[in-house]
Amino acid sequence: MTGQRIFGVTGWKNAGKTTLVERLVAEFVRRGWRVSTIKHAHHDVDIDQPGRDSFRHRVAGATEVALVGGLRYAIMREQAEPTLAEVLERLSPADLILIEGYKREAHPKIEVRAGDVESLAARDPSIIAIASDMRPAETHLPWFRRDDIVGIAGFIASRAG
Repeated sequence: MTGQRIFGVTGWKNAGKTTLVERLVAEFVRRGWRVSTIKHAHHDVDIDQPGRDSFRHRVAGATEVALVGGLRYAIMREQAEPTLAEVLERLSPADLILIEGYKREAHPKIEVRAGDVESLAARDPSIIAIASDMRPAETHLPWFRRDDIVGIAGFIASRAG
């Protein structure tokens, strides 16, 4: 992909991926790291709202709409879903980019599990650790409890590209 330090968080729906990413971001920021995130959804998402000016611009046919205000901005682009590599190319430099989702990509990932669910790690060699409240069957992979944020962050820091 890029020369950036990236690490993924993957798992089935409702496993706690977003909570883990949120807590990891806070931990790395506490350590003084600049962190960016990418969230992949398996459905159409829209950060815009019907009736808003930016929504009206897009409906009228604008290919890109930049919504700017206060301390943040978003650029919405009408196109087919970009690849992970294309999204990574557009991000500003960061000490770490945490990627939530993108199950089929080959970057290093930790699988988050809640309960007794089908293993993603069994079929994905890019999963190099598991975060679960129960010891996983894959005893060859490092295992962390889902709330061991310091331990998981340390592992990611030592393994991320």
